[in-house]
Amino acid sequence: MLRLFGELKESITDGPGLRYAIFTQGCPHYCPGCHNPESHSFTEGYLVKEENVIREILANPLLDGVTLSGGEPFMQAPELTGIAAAVKEKGLNVIVFSGYTFEELLELSAYRKGYRSLLEKTDVLIDGRYEADKKSMNLRFRGSSNQRAIDVPASLAEGKVVLYPL
Repeated sequence: MLRLFGELKESITDGPGLRYAIFTQGCPHYCPGCHNPESHSFTEGYLVKEENVIREILANPLLDGVTLSGGEPFMQAPELTGIAAAVKEKGLNVIVFSGYTFEELLELSAYRKGYRSLLEKTDVLIDGRYEADKKSMNLRFRGSSNQRAIDVPASLAEGKVVLYPL
């Protein structure tokens, strides 16, 4: 079961193209000025079965991809990996917004269940905590200038961050 803050079945603001956006419940970062502060609690929100989310996503032939946001998606990495795998199998792309940096996620994946698997199913990672003093309305799909858009498959293959052109 997934604990969610919300879902948008068709979004054009959570990544390129038409996307199904999943907002997870629970976040350890507590970034001041967070866009979804109601998503911080690990006990609120609502529970859904992964297979129900997958069924909803695959029922829409117009979708270009799925966006995993939050809260902090990596707090539910094993459950989200199954969703990401199912949608990628159908040719959709996966974008993940995380308060962790790519480097932090690699370190955490050594002992946190599912972190590496979710990274391996991610096409683009928007990484880094939101920093209100670096807020910019000119950034595409990012809130603050410290956040990066990362091409995850290329980064994993090269062993270093490869930026994704937005």
